[in-house]
Amino acid sequence: MKFRAEREALADAVGTAQRAVASRTGALPVLSGLRVTLGPGSVELVGSDLEMTIRVTTPVQGEGEGSAVLPARLFADILSRLDGDTVSVELVGEDARIEAGRFATTLRTLSVGEFPRLPEVPENGVRVDGAALAESLRQVVPAASRDDARPILTGVLLAAHEGGLRLVATDSYRLAMRDLPGVSMLAGDQRVLVGAKGLAEVQRLLRDGDIEVFLAERDVTFRVGSADITTRLIEGEFPNYQQLIPSDYPNRLKVSRDLLGAAVNRVRLVSQSRDTAPIRIRMNPDGIELSAVAQDIGEAHESVEATFDGGELTVAFNAQFLLDGIESVGGTEIELETQDPLRPAVMRNPEAPDFLYLLMPVRIA
Repeated sequence: MKFRAEREALADAVGTAQRAVASRTGALPVLSGLRVTLGPGSVELVGSDLEMTIRVTTPVQGEGEGSAVLPARLFADILSRLDGDTVSVELVGEDARIEAGRFATTLRTLSVGEFPRLPEVPENGVRVDGAALAESLRQVVPAASRDDARPILTGVLLAAHEGGLRLVATDSYRLAMRDLPGVSMLAGDQRVLVGAKGLAEVQRLLRDGDIEVFLAERDVTFRVGSADITTRLIEGEFPNYQQLIPSDYPNRLKVSRDLLGAAVNRVRLVSQSRDTAPIRIRMNPDGIELSAVAQDIGEAHESVEATFDGGELTVAFNAQFLLDGIESVGGTEIELETQDPLRPAVMRNPEAPDFLYLLMPVRIA
């Protein structure tokens, strides 16, 4: 097989498919490669780590048909450094020859027969507003755990909720929940747990316009333009997140989101080498004071103008988790609702009630 393509288009397609390639291949070295399949007028590029698969098609001028598996990282690096507008790829025996301008290289291919079988995409999908889903994923996905020892928490719960869709993620230290009214992706009281890694790739590719979602028994596929992102559904019971959200808060703080975020970033500088170092927030009717203390380094304080309704208290939060909440809530103003220094607090945008960010306090002396 042989094909010729626009270099930038091919490089973009390879870069997208490569994001699903396994970083550790273990007993399957072929997972370090991209499967390249030439068909009439287009080439399909596939990367997979067995949990997530990304398929991308891009137009080419080709001769013949066939498949080969090329080393993904090296293929992507070569395409990113080539000069010229076009590139040609030709399979000769067990080698792939890549040419562009005066440059030529030959890469040894991997065994196409060992490449994993791709999941089948159901015929009927559901169309979803891409912009709304992208914003929801931006808010929720960062709250999922990255610890593979707790696989349930590495997923995002998608649940049918009051005629729409609810997305929930938690790593047990914070929780993000977003409702999308009117988005009918699931039927009845259906709920599925989707890997956050795959959803992060969906968010990265989403633009304005609709996307298609294909739900199968064991996986879900998101079709975004010329790319299909398929991720396995996680088996198991998601935590009962609703019992974590208190129904009433005696203390309510309102503060500018930009002012709070900037102050947290300044105050945390004294403990920058410790991502888990807490930021203390002292709340009283005059406003709030942020502080951070790091042994052998120093301390920092900053007061921020705010409106506070409740009893004076001091509560501490993980600095990075607090910043993640400030970023995800969006808007110009943040509401921070608290009960006491040991119970979960909730952050919201008062103008967008469909999202909340729950944050566990850090116990301080």
